[in-house]
Amino acid sequence: MKPKMSPGQLEAVGRFFFVLSEPGRLGLLLALVDGPLTVNELVEASGMKQPNVSKHLGVLHQHGLVKRERKGVCIRYEVADAVVFELCGLVRGRVAGEGSQSPMAHRGWGVVREQKKIPD
Repeated sequence: MKPKMSPGQLEAVGRFFFVLSEPGRLGLLLALVDGPLTVNELVEASGMKQPNVSKHLGVLHQHGLVKRERKGVCIRYEVADAVVFELCGLVRGRVAGEGSQSPMAHRGWGVVREQKKIPD
């Protein structure tokens, strides 16, 4: 039986995948796998410049993928729902199974996997 989704649900799923389609945002999520980090810690972990990290964190926060908590002058970011790691693990398994012949292997996944290992 084919799963049924309303137009609104389809739009929400599409937005979710659109947010995850940016390798930089995936890298930030993977950097957060071990727990909350500040923007400066994420800059160091990702190798991206601070304005890019802040921009991507804003998108991730806006779409509910990260949450933030202010402690004094610092803001710490953490993954809001670990289901994102399960999803990435499923896709990683698919990409690994198809090897370098997969169209997905040429769209940044190799870079993300080198930045931080996706937990099994």
